[in-house]
Amino acid sequence: MATHDLIIRGGTIIDGSGGPSFEGDVAVSGGVITDVGKINGKGIEEIDARGQVVTPGFVDLHTHYDGQVAWGEAISPSSLHGVTTVVMGNCGVGFAPCKTEDHDRLIRLMEGVEDIPFPVLSQGLPWAWESFPDYLDFLSTRRFDTDVCAQLPHAALRVFVMGDRGANREDATPEDIAAMAKLAKEAVIAGAMGFTTSRTLNHRTSDGQPTPTLTASEAELTGIGMGLAEAGRGVLQFVSDFDDPQKEAAMLRRIVEKTGRPLSVSLAQSDVAPNGWRHLLGAIEAAAADGIPIRAQVAPRPVGVLLGLDLTMNPFSAHPTYREIADLPLPERVARLRDPEFRARLLADAPQTDNPFAKSMLRNFGKIFQLTDPVNYEPGPEHTLAAMAEARGVSPEAVALDLMLERDGNGMLYLPFLNYAQGTLDPIMEMMQSPATLPGLSDGGAHVGMICDGSFTSTMLTHWVRDRTKGQKLSVESIVHRQARKTAEWIGLWDRGLIAPGYRADLNVIDLANMKLHLPNVIRDLPAGGRRLMQRASGYTATILKGEITHRDGDPTGKLPGNLVRGARQAPAQAMAAE
Repeated sequence: MATHDLIIRGGTIIDGSGGPSFEGDVAVSGGVITDVGKINGKGIEEIDARGQVVTPGFVDLHTHYDGQVAWGEAISPSSLHGVTTVVMGNCGVGFAPCKTEDHDRLIRLMEGVEDIPFPVLSQGLPWAWESFPDYLDFLSTRRFDTDVCAQLPHAALRVFVMGDRGANREDATPEDIAAMAKLAKEAVIAGAMGFTTSRTLNHRTSDGQPTPTLTASEAELTGIGMGLAEAGRGVLQFVSDFDDPQKEAAMLRRIVEKTGRPLSVSLAQSDVAPNGWRHLLGAIEAAAADGIPIRAQVAPRPVGVLLGLDLTMNPFSAHPTYREIADLPLPERVARLRDPEFRARLLADAPQTDNPFAKSMLRNFGKIFQLTDPVNYEPGPEHTLAAMAEARGVSPEAVALDLMLERDGNGMLYLPFLNYAQGTLDPIMEMMQSPATLPGLSDGGAHVGMICDGSFTSTMLTHWVRDRTKGQKLSVESIVHRQARKTAEWIGLWDRGLIAPGYRADLNVIDLANMKLHLPNVIRDLPAGGRRLMQRASGYTATILKGEITHRDGDPTGKLPGNLVRGARQAPAQAMAAE
């Protein structure tokens, strides 16, 4: 007779605590872990994990599934990579609160900032809400293959309170700030995990306008944070250009000191200021050492874009000759690009655009690579298109075109523009080793035609634990600790991220020795026939959410035990007593 719902047998348990691994079994009943060690009973279902690692489910702090959760049940690609909890609403963009007359405005903002096409959002969003609590009520009726946490986005809040004045970045009055603080308090009491904002010029609407939050004052940010302070809950998340790291870091510290709410901010290394990130991280580490809860979110691989003929951009996007065929179906475009006469005309052409990214970065062939199988996110300079062109005795443009024409026009190029310094990811290694950082910035659900970084968790396991050859590696225990327990703690989910009795049975069984991250591919499963990039991985034998197996060997089982998580969760009483 079965004594447990599920038993995972004989795996190498990486329990999420950061401590050493050990061999053992994990028993699950009623959606929680009931026993860890040598288990003599039987399970209704059992998984043979011998030769594999067993980890807690991963918690992704930085996603943009705000639209996808309205029409979809699979929170992919994240759920294909061992993620069992996602946190969305980052960077100050989202869809609640929102008045009817502002629907299109928020869609244009999400389209511009996160590369989700207007028709997809316009058709996919039911707009069955106005206030943020309404939005949470709508989400609470839906089921997913991960748990979902929502945050209150500043842009939507600002426009909701200030209308055109907010969208046009006018200064908020004391009355505006008081109204936003009241709504922020209402949102976190209703179950929002926190409040997010953006202070970067990179975030623009699809018609080129800066995000409404770009120039929001310290008084406005502090006032909204005080709404969370009055509620006694919620975290803060910021993204910024950090043109003056010391000045802005000091502002963030003042906000946290005043509000008492934990704050995380995006951190990356840039060629423009190669060591600027160290100054910012130093300020964050100093604050953390003083007991002030500030952390930096860091990406475990370069921040960059994929380029291709079926993607949002490619090196010829701004060429007048390419624009002649840009709207043709892919097979017809491929045929034209293989025509010698058209090819010669295209390669002789030059971009015509005022967009600096399209004019320079898309033609920076000394920093563009072919995305190969197996996927390599730390290629050396010898693998750039410029180096390939020199070796072949042809132009970089010709190499770019040939590589994109591979696989019937589905060949992809990779342009890393942050965190990739002199051909290595050493800056990321430094960042990830800091006690003041957290893994994040996957942007799962966003930039659907340019990136597919919801697979970050798989990169951490394959590249940083197993495969890296250019420098130091990280232990699997440290990676799992940071991606499961530390991320869960930061957002306030103390009930998960550990393999111990009483904790949530969110688990992964992973064949780490044979794990492989596959090339991304384009699928068309969004509303209005919209396309998105998808990336899968081999090696996830099972992903388990609340004791139910949601994925076997990387494929969905159809089980949807995930739902909206309203607010923080306490640690299990059983585990607390044991501690």
